[in-house]
Amino acid sequence: MKYFILLFIILPAVEIGVFILAGNEIGILNTVAIIILTGILGAFLAKRQGLSALQKVQEQIRNGEPPGNALLDGVCILAGGILLLSPGFITDLFGLILLIPFTRIALRPLLLKMIKKWISRKQIYIYR
Repeated sequence: MKYFILLFIILPAVEIGVFILAGNEIGILNTVAIIILTGILGAFLAKRQGLSALQKVQEQIRNGEPPGNALLDGVCILAGGILLLSPGFITDLFGLILLIPFTRIALRPLLLKMIKKWISRKQIYIYR
């Protein structure tokens, strides 16, 4: 619950502050243009990489392999795309980090650790 407070209250307030600073430094039109361009770039990258991750998942399932890493990549790509589509420089930075393939590889162990923790706390249930 405490993370939702951070996500929905503090982050937008910080983003507004960064917008104001950017508007003062580079101008309002340039700031708006950067926000629009990162949204378009985010949608393009998320679509391209998302389709690639989906194909990997399908291929691994066809071969009888568990699609663990491909699914994690897909989740990261989805989250990164959403963050890049939302206006803000901080969210754009985190979205870009999630869309870069080598940073996703570096984040996998952390994500797996978080998921295992949620499962052990019974915050996530796996049904068969």
